Amino acid sequence: MIEKLGHATLDFLEEFGRTSQLFLNTIASILSGKTNPRLVIEQMVKIGIDSLPIALTSAAFVGMVFAVQIATEFVRFGASKYVGGVMGIAVARELAPALTGVVIASRVAAAIAAEIGTMKVTEQIDALNALGTNPVRYLVIPRFIACTLMLPILTIFADILCFFGGYVVSVYLIKINAVDYMNSAQQLMKYSDVYGGIFKSLIFGMIISIIACSKGLGTKGGAKGVGEATTSSVVASLMALFVVNYFLSVLLFK
Repeated sequence: MIEKLGHATLDFLEEFGRTSQLFLNTIASILSGKTNPRLVIEQMVKIGIDSLPIALTSAAFVGMVFAVQIATEFVRFGASKYVGGVMGIAVARELAPALTGVVIASRVAAAIAAEIGTMKVTEQIDALNALGTNPVRYLVIPRFIACTLMLPILTIFADILCFFGGYVVSVYLIKINAVDYMNSAQQLMKYSDVYGGIFKSLIFGMIISIIACSKGLGTKGGAKGVGEATTSSVVASLMALFVVNYFLSVLLFK
């Protein structure tokens, strides 16, 4: 048992070190101007636009479910006029950025790890090296930039859909006054709530992309290795998001 725990710890430290090194190399390459805009735009379409339907549908229905829960209780205690404000704060700070991060981690991290992992086991990355093409510049940087830019944009759309999903349920199902709902949102919410949530999503985008790329580049063992890399990229991304989300929430909203 102790031996297995020791091996697991060493594997984690090795993986963490490899991912950190890849992150530093990626940032250094970006700062040196080694970026292909065409590849970045292609990844922005794949990561952002193709993820819009699932991200917005999830946001709208999560907002509606959350409104059902809080609005009913607020009405029971005579605090219905605060539903909009509480809904807005919860959506801007946590629901929209966290939900969007989870959706993108589930969809995009798996796709990135599978794509790069397949290239790794079929020796296409070795071919890139042989041709003098840096795999980090060709594969990692476009995905890193695209994910970092598109996640905040998706979060803004999720903010809107989630909040107004709650509005529809609160006003038309729970029968809360629409003016009270909007007024309380204006009174209780601050710009820092929205900006903080968007900043969190930017960090989430960095985390998802760099973990997925690291898992893909570290793939070995043929088709089985690709499957393992895909699964572990999603698990590692989600775990990292939840941990980092806590510390960001403490720093930004304490």
